[in-house]
Amino acid sequence: MEIQETQKEKTVSPRFQRPEWLKAKIPGGKEYVRLDGIMRSHNLRTVCEEARCPNMGECWNLGTATFMILGDICTRSCGFCAVKTGRPDYGLDWDEARRVVEAVKLMKIRHAVITSVNRDERKDGGAPIFAETIRLIHERVPGCKVEVLIPDFKGSKEALDIVLAAKPDILNHNLETVPRLYRTVRPQANYRQSLEVLDRAKKKGFVTKTGLMLGVGERTEEILEVMSDARAVQCDILTLGQYLQPTKEHLPIDRYAHPDEFKMLKEEGLKMGFRHVESGPLVRSSYHAAGQV
Repeated sequence: MEIQETQKEKTVSPRFQRPEWLKAKIPGGKEYVRLDGIMRSHNLRTVCEEARCPNMGECWNLGTATFMILGDICTRSCGFCAVKTGRPDYGLDWDEARRVVEAVKLMKIRHAVITSVNRDERKDGGAPIFAETIRLIHERVPGCKVEVLIPDFKGSKEALDIVLAAKPDILNHNLETVPRLYRTVRPQANYRQSLEVLDRAKKKGFVTKTGLMLGVGERTEEILEVMSDARAVQCDILTLGQYLQPTKEHLPIDRYAHPDEFKMLKEEGLKMGFRHVESGPLVRSSYHAAGQV
């Protein structure tokens, strides 16, 4: 009897069975089809698709999406990310910024979020395309806010300054996880270097933002320490969400954090001084981004 109960406990382990609070809307509907058509006709990519975001159905039906520029091959091999890894055999697509702007117009977006793969094979990391996209949106879509979720550019101050010179409304760079887990989760990144990205942008007067995943092996006290580090460089906005394994080849889920933990972390973050904390199992970097400015 005891053996049977143990086996039953194993079959319903939270590691293997997705809890009720993690159900997301299946992509579909008239607005989803319209946005999909715009993306295809403009030869654009979204991180929603490339990273298999669970909120794609909800966000696309609300008429919002996160554009992913600089191609679809990333030079890094982060353990959590579904984007293809490799060395791109193509240069920068200087027409990409124009196509993004045209899509922003057609989608009637008032808060555009632009992210990218890592392009470590380039000294500038692709920063000029970020800058051109920001400038064109501000020029051709008056009133549209621009949030950029950037790589660390391997710590290049010059590349970061190229992006900042275009004056994004929000500069986002995700810390992703706790320092202890960087070797596994972000093997080609450096925790202090990522903090420096946020620090440099804040010192130049920009609104800054970062995000963390729960469920890759971190402890709650470590999450709180990272939040404290982010506030020490005066980061303004924080997102906290549950890691979901995109394929069997990616990092396994260590645990499903309960909504109560996300609620507690939000409360602690606000006490620390973050102006906005978006915290919940299905939260991702650009989730409800327009309401965080």
